[in-house]
Amino acid sequence: MKNNVITFLLIFVSLNSFSQLEEKNKAEYDFGNGINFSFNEGKYQFNIYGFIKPTYIYSDEKRFNSEGQFNDVYRQFNSQNSNLYFSGKALDEKLSFTIQMDYSSTDPLVEAFIGYHFNEKTALYFGQMQVSHNNLEMVHNEDELRFTNRGMISQMYSEDGEEFGLFLESSFGNSFIIEPKFAITSGDGRNSFGDDSRDSDKGGVKFGSRINFYPFGNFAPGNQLTTVDLEGEEKLKAQLGFAFSKNFGASNLVGDGHGDFILYDGIGNEQYPDYSQLFFDLNLKYRGFSFVFEYADASASALEYIFTDPNGFNILNPTQISEYLILGDSQGIQFGYFTKNGLSFDFIYEQFNPEFDSNFNSILRESTNLGIGVSKYIVGNKLKLQASAFKTNYKNSVVGLDDDEFMSAAFLVQIAF
Repeated sequence: MKNNVITFLLIFVSLNSFSQLEEKNKAEYDFGNGINFSFNEGKYQFNIYGFIKPTYIYSDEKRFNSEGQFNDVYRQFNSQNSNLYFSGKALDEKLSFTIQMDYSSTDPLVEAFIGYHFNEKTALYFGQMQVSHNNLEMVHNEDELRFTNRGMISQMYSEDGEEFGLFLESSFGNSFIIEPKFAITSGDGRNSFGDDSRDSDKGGVKFGSRINFYPFGNFAPGNQLTTVDLEGEEKLKAQLGFAFSKNFGASNLVGDGHGDFILYDGIGNEQYPDYSQLFFDLNLKYRGFSFVFEYADASASALEYIFTDPNGFNILNPTQISEYLILGDSQGIQFGYFTKNGLSFDFIYEQFNPEFDSNFNSILRESTNLGIGVSKYIVGNKLKLQASAFKTNYKNSVVGLDDDEFMSAAFLVQIAF
């Protein structure tokens, strides 16, 4: 709290000091876009902005409480996100930086990276940032979502979505746009180097890539980083994307974290399987209507001579790997209509198919997820109200639970500043 007070005092003092500066230096506040500073006739730019999402969540999914008993009903009211961004650009030096904090999280550092811009369409980034080789919805920020939370495909195949590494992004064409992106990361997810020297990296590196095609040109400004047609495209616009990643030595169930489990070779050294993910997605927008299709597939390899104990007595059998990693394929569709008065009506359906459906201990379970949502955009995406309800069905219930379906609902207010 003390650090936050100091930060806002510095901002206040900086704004007041601008009254003494020359005309070439400017400071202004724009609701939803934060405080913008411009120095030396715009050659140096600095921005502070953020958003909060106070949220009420209801779920009748059975959960373990602190006493080891089942709770039939789960209710929670908190801020789902409390994000603060610091970003800046040095135009002549072709440099930029971004720092993102989420004060609703116990691990608040979300992104911290610098970028070198070769030109307007090609940039190289280094640091911790949101990766592009996840599914389409997971690539978008939390304040741009169609529903009160990400879909289950995003939740199942990703953890945080941010990784530490080197990232190259580019774009080619005007009427037909090709947008390739490449990444080399630690493969250990957010803050991959741990809290101290005892928490070291696990496994090897991770390679990821995504390529997007815009056959009818890019979406309208303000319509590019969300699946909803907020701008009402006058002509049909489409984004077709393919993404792939391979983590050489994964110790996290979705390959973007580390240390969730330990496996060994025959002499007691740590040894982890390779983990691959493949995504295909399509986003269509036309006059308020929007449609999204997502396909996800995850597989494991390099499973020979891996043991579950350091003594080399218990070898990992082929289907047992599904108890450590999310394995299988999934499909999902989302569609909705955004009206001219700012109302959005949305629908989602997702289906999940584990690679080893005979293993009832598989993390990925055969299931479906159905949901509806209503949103009211009061000041664009800067101030909005959202309500969503979901029904999830499992074909095989977990041992100890009688029900194979549950309902959940949420309501939130999103305010950008």
